Amino acid sequence: MTVRSPALALGATLLAAALGGCGGSAPLTFDLAALPASGHTAASARSIVVSEPVGIQPFEADRIIVREPGGALSFLGGGQWADRLPRLVQTRLIQSLENSGRLRSVSRPGDKIVADYQLISEIRAFDIAAGSGEAVVDLSAKLIAEGSGRVAAARVFQARVPVQKVDAGSAAVALDAALAQVLAEMVRWVNSGR
Repeated sequence: MTVRSPALALGATLLAAALGGCGGSAPLTFDLAALPASGHTAASARSIVVSEPVGIQPFEADRIIVREPGGALSFLGGGQWADRLPRLVQTRLIQSLENSGRLRSVSRPGDKIVADYQLISEIRAFDIAAGSGEAVVDLSAKLIAEGSGRVAAARVFQARVPVQKVDAGSAAVALDAALAQVLAEMVRWVNSGR
């Protein structure tokens, strides 16, 4: 099914939910991994609040997305993420930053922890590019100084990983590998103080 607007996306999601209740098998659920602990213990005095990434409507769901050569987006059948994609990416980014051992604290906006910086991001792509046979992850990020609201640093992080075939399992593995590359770059960038 092709998604071209938020109204169509909502209709497509409702239709899929309705059809899912008609005796179809439940899709496999896939998770994304955080970076492993680094063993680093010399934490800086900096603390970061990580906001949930924003993105266009199809990325707000828990579905795996395929981008056709003409730009149309469709949901890949047979698989879904373990949570809404933005919340899942936020959680794995927080865990990856914590696992680096380089920051005093890493939290979510609702944790009521005073932080030096807020990390805001946008999911620009998190899909399988059907034309090139690649998993594409593209996130833009900004570090905002909490006291002044000044943008201290901004960067775009991208990764492309070949996908063996366009099915739920292969897509999830390739997207997880692409996200791991992006997370590694983001953690280095945040920890560098930029």
